[in-house]
Amino acid sequence: MNIFELKIWDDERKLCTFYTVQYDGDDTSETDKFILHLENSEHDDALGELLTYILEVLGDIHGAQPCFFNRYEHEVVGLPHKGELAIKEIKYHLPHFPLRLYALRVNDHIVILFGGGVKDGPTNQSSSLHLQWVEACSMAKKIWDELKSDGIKIDEKNRKLTDADGNDSITIY
Repeated sequence: MNIFELKIWDDERKLCTFYTVQYDGDDTSETDKFILHLENSEHDDALGELLTYILEVLGDIHGAQPCFFNRYEHEVVGLPHKGELAIKEIKYHLPHFPLRLYALRVNDHIVILFGGGVKDGPTNQSSSLHLQWVEACSMAKKIWDELKSDGIKIDEKNRKLTDADGNDSITIY
């Protein structure tokens, strides 16, 4: 059984706290592995665009509104969103975006980021993303189970997650 920890990835945004997952014994989170794999590659510009989308659009401008999480892929959502979104005077449209980063929207202010990669096939089952998608779905299911059973608590006021005892360190078995 894979043991992993929920860790804060970025909590300095105005509207949203981002978490990531890290397997027990790993030195690097799944989100950071995604970034490190794509930095200085042919997808470096797309990676920058995706990180700006996550940190600025979701983190600072709009929060984790449901409309940004519309690429449902079983237990997780693929970022960025699909289709064109118009919110107030701003339009967000990223057609044929080459990357996917899997996420779990907990609420408007808390998002858990998993791994991802280059979208090089028509579905997750036929692309190089298959393993990352399967892992993200498995972890997301365990996280939802913990949320439902109160093994993980949502601290709405501070935009954070804690274990049942109120500790910031959350290990999932």
